[in-house]
Amino acid sequence: MNQVKSSIKLPEGARRRLVIFEGIMGSGKSTSTRWLGQQLTARNIAHRIQMERVYPHPLRATDAASDWFKPWLDMTPQALASRRMALWTTFVAEALASPDVHVIDGQLFHGDVTNLLLMNMSPAAIAEHVLALEQVMRPLHPLVVYYHQSDIDQAIRRTAAERGEELGVRYQVDWKLKYPYAVERKLEGLDGLSRLYVDYRALTDSLFARLSLDKLAIENTAGDWPTYYAQIEEALGF
Repeated sequence: MNQVKSSIKLPEGARRRLVIFEGIMGSGKSTSTRWLGQQLTARNIAHRIQMERVYPHPLRATDAASDWFKPWLDMTPQALASRRMALWTTFVAEALASPDVHVIDGQLFHGDVTNLLLMNMSPAAIAEHVLALEQVMRPLHPLVVYYHQSDIDQAIRRTAAERGEELGVRYQVDWKLKYPYAVERKLEGLDGLSRLYVDYRALTDSLFARLSLDKLAIENTAGDWPTYYAQIEEALGF
């Protein structure tokens, strides 16, 4: 994927009210969310950050499932998508009523879109859902920062090694590879997790390409964070 940068020029009188960091596990979403929060604090810009590891999460529809790790047991993919749309609609309405800039760790793709894929919603239906969601969040003039890697298998294995067997491999395998999508394809172990993320990235690459929001794609395999952060600051007009 080539770097994609939209004009990043807001309409006259508009304010950027939402920044979303996206990418596969271990790509730097959470670290970047905290970093941007620090930058906004230093500039005296009122803001709220929403980390992924919060329960209940205001934007994560699977939190309503009786078993968070097995949402397919009591909701269809369509029901999950509908609940997600309702959560985002409420979030946007509340965000428009406050002056804060919201910085979100995933939740456009990473999170419930992962669940929709794993629950066997078709790529076409997922795309329809995401494009409808794009219209809901448009009044916040979001910027979507999309971290990607040219070698997905290498990226997953590096993250697994950094996080260790328990958190980096076993937790993810025991969770994501129990879903219908993974079971039907006989995805097992670290190899299966890597294969899953190859499929996931194919989906999110396609979704990102179709977004008409302001967006910035960064290939971050080299880990050159000062350069990446400088690109984000430029996109935000810092």
